[in-house]
Amino acid sequence: MSGIMKVLLLLAVAICISKAQLNEPGQSCLCQRVRNGVSTRSDIKDIQIYPATIFCDKVEIVVTSGRGFRYCLNPELQAVKKMLTRIMKTKTTSKPNSTSTTSGNSPTAQM
Repeated sequence: MSGIMKVLLLLAVAICISKAQLNEPGQSCLCQRVRNGVSTRSDIKDIQIYPATIFCDKVEIVVTSGRGFRYCLNPELQAVKKMLTRIMKTKTTSKPNSTSTTSGNSPTAQM
């Protein structure tokens, strides 16, 4: 192989590797799928809200059920907005210990 071919091949490999490592916006989100329904409040153990970042361009709401299952809720649903509003009102009137922050600095509401 000639020297020019080796350089072009090396350049093509470098471009392919850099493209593969490049994160496109929205590709590093936790929630790949969201639920369009809200479970009963008694079944919800924990809610974590992750704001939009440079890695994921949407707000994510991750719910942990009483059985330990985790799923994502659609933040655009009116039922989800009402539930979050109700939880925020309840948490602001209760003890300060009831709301904690996880290591990712996302608000966590204990049910």
